[in-house]
Amino acid sequence: MRKDIMTMTKKVLIITTNIDSFETIGFKTGLWLSELVTFYNTLEKAGYEMDIASPQGGKTPLDPQSLILPHLISATGLNGGVTNKYQDQAFAQKLEHTLPLNFVKADKYEAIYLTGGHGVMYDYPHSKALQNLLTDFYEKGKVVSAVCHGSAGLLNAKLSNGTPLLYGKRVTGYSWLEEKLARIDHAVPFNLEAEIKAQHGIYSSSIIPFNTHVVQDGNLITGQNPKSTKKVAQTVIRFLEK
Repeated sequence: MRKDIMTMTKKVLIITTNIDSFETIGFKTGLWLSELVTFYNTLEKAGYEMDIASPQGGKTPLDPQSLILPHLISATGLNGGVTNKYQDQAFAQKLEHTLPLNFVKADKYEAIYLTGGHGVMYDYPHSKALQNLLTDFYEKGKVVSAVCHGSAGLLNAKLSNGTPLLYGKRVTGYSWLEEKLARIDHAVPFNLEAEIKAQHGIYSSSIIPFNTHVVQDGNLITGQNPKSTKKVAQTVIRFLEK
């Protein structure tokens, strides 16, 4: 094997939101930080480099609750080093200066990963640049992955023949029951679970709300909720290294 192939950098593209509030009630929202950090840390340990992009580029706002909860659950070990990563200045700068999607090309990366947080429900589905990227990644056999509300980014993506990317695919994302239990169902712009089913996606969820649930259908990998993030990352790595 040629030396340049052996030393080739493995890169993954991570997508985040630019939206910082719910349109209807004005509450603050944004990126759910653990869904970025847990994925980032897991792939970084496996030798991958990552770029972070967003529909508009620039700053990614953070959901305030995603900064509070890691402190509350740190004793469980589920926060994936979220607090420590947030205090890393180099990492924080990446969130201040995300790449605009219009200037990102799939050819540089082996996989794309859509983070969640309620902010993504407002910009992901309307980003033509994101839809085009997802089509490019998927049709080239590269990994398309998402967690929680990140699956909203898959809703309007279509294959080259016009078929919705989700049509007939096994997929998951934040469930409507979880929205109701979190008491935020009145504020979200749509029911993600219902929209996936409306596009003939084969939706499934964990029997127990907020429990880990990951679904793989070929090169499409999705996780139900924040707790599913590490397993999504591990599944992405297994696919890339098989």
